[in-house]
This record gives sequence, structure tokens and C-alpha cells, in this order.
Amino acid sequence: MRKLIVSAGMSLDGYIAGPHGEGDWVSSGEEIWKHMFNDLADVDTVLLGSNTYAEYAGYWRSVLTDPDADPHERKYAQWAEGTPHILFSKTVQSIDWANSRIARDPHVEVTSLKQQSGKSMVAWGAGEFASALFRMGLVDELRITIAPVLLGNGLSLFQGIDRTKLKAIEVRPLESGAVILRYGMNAGR
Repeated sequence: MRKLIVSAGMSLDGYIAGPHGEGDWVSSGEEIWKHMFNDLADVDTVLLGSNTYAEYAGYWRSVLTDPDADPHERKYAQWAEGTPHILFSKTVQSIDWANSRIARDPHVEVTSLKQQSGKSMVAWGAGEFASALFRMGLVDELRITIAPVLLGNGLSLFQGIDRTKLKAIEVRPLESGAVILRYGMNAGR
């Protein structure tokens, strides 16, 4: 059975974006890219909520045509260009990225995808979409890259989540001071 991974960057005090949506604090660099590309070797589908999709699709498509783009970003953009993406939205009627399609019901869609053959699926970002996936019991693994920064305020990683016990799978401390945490779900409540 395929698994669904929610992957997000987070400040040490639990925020995925600053008070005004800023993400300039997110850890990056050679080491982070190396780990991300290693993790993506086991992923063949990307799931996105409508709040993330518009910025995500526009940005990564622009990187493909930017001669001055960072080589790591270009590599990710090429991977993204060839990887199926599913936008979950009740209101968006059409999208123009060839590798993307719209789905309306995350529970029905993800349950069906899990029954199909293939690699893992990753849901980028967090907030409302990731919280909904958690509440529906669809998430199998949580990957959080904790940046060594305190924001003091911002958008919380989870919203409306009941107490949930997780099973630690891996802790990867990085030289940059960031830490990648992997947790399995369904360890009981």
C-alpha cells in the first residue's frame, strides 16, 4: 500500500510561516537539498491544497526558464515538471500545468491512490490542508524540518487536531542546526 507523507518546514516554536506569511527563515542549503532529493526518490505524486498550489506551480515553472536559477532549485523544478500533482480544491475549475489535475474530495482520492501501485505521495506545506488530511486519518508519516529559528508568532503547523500519539522513525540532525524529524502515524490516541 502506498503511503501519504506530510512534509513541512517549521520554526523551533512550531510555525510554518511568519505572521505575514513569510517563509524567508526556512532552512535551505546543500545539506537540506541533499536530504530532500534522497527522500523524493521514494515519491511519485505531490498533493497540494489550493492555498499552496498557485504560488508553488508558478514559482517552479518559472525556475525552469530562469537561466540564473539555483542549480538545486532547477533540479527540483525538473523533478516537479515530470511528477504528477493533485490540487485539492472545491472552487478551482481549471489549472494549466500539464502534470496537474484537480480533485475535490481528499478522503476519496487519497484512499483510492493508496490502493494503487506506486511510490509514496507527499503533501507539501501544512496548515488547513495538512490538518484536514490528519483529521481524515489519511496521513501515514510526518516529516518536519525544524529550522533553528524562533518566530514568536505565525501560522501554526496544525489546526483543529485532536491529541495524537506518533511513533518516532528517524531524527536527522544537520550541520546547519536544522533537524529533520520523521514520525509514523496510528500509534494510538
